[in-house]
Amino acid sequence: MNPLKHVAIIMDGNGRWGIKNKNSRNAGHKQGLTTVDQVIKTSIKQKIKFLTLFAFSTENWKRPKKEIIYLFRLLENFLKKRINYLHKQNIKLRIIGVKNFSNNLNNLLKSAEKKTSKNSVLQINLALNYGSKSELINALKILKKNNEVINEKNINKYLHTSGIPDPDLLIRTGNTNRLSNFLLWQLSYSEIFFEKKLWPEFKESDYLKIINKFKKVKRNYGNI
Repeated sequence: MNPLKHVAIIMDGNGRWGIKNKNSRNAGHKQGLTTVDQVIKTSIKQKIKFLTLFAFSTENWKRPKKEIIYLFRLLENFLKKRINYLHKQNIKLRIIGVKNFSNNLNNLLKSAEKKTSKNSVLQINLALNYGSKSELINALKILKKNNEVINEKNINKYLHTSGIPDPDLLIRTGNTNRLSNFLLWQLSYSEIFFEKKLWPEFKESDYLKIINKFKKVKRNYGNI
């Protein structure tokens, strides 16, 4: 049975679910938070130590302005209402990506990270304004500026995920089979599961089914 320490998830399909069921993409984003809560609870039950959620990519700025505003308002409300709950559950929150949002949201994110920094049951890495290609370019620029040797260890040191083990498992919902510029370096040996269900439809039973399949996969890491 494979040990499972870190799960990464591309939470795809919120907008499509919203259009299909509520005639509103925003309704899908709101409904998706229910799935987030369930996945967090299940991750704790399964003793998973790291959960990385792809919430907003560097490419998502291309979306309609009204949708982007709604997404960030939803995130602000989530932080205000749920951060104390997460803290009481001994959950640590870490933001990966570039924090160049509104002053209000930036302050909320910094406050949430500081408040939960000592927690240890589960670390949630929330990928916001995150893009793997820009992350790698930035790491290489720092290495060049510092005149450091370009090698795997030093690149890892300057990634947003520095100090976080690479994901063992990646799940993408929404019946889309691509990585979308997410953790391209870190996913080099992750097991990848593409799920047909849209994110708001993804249930605990679906999560557990994938976890059980993962545990039975033979992981060779280039060996035989």
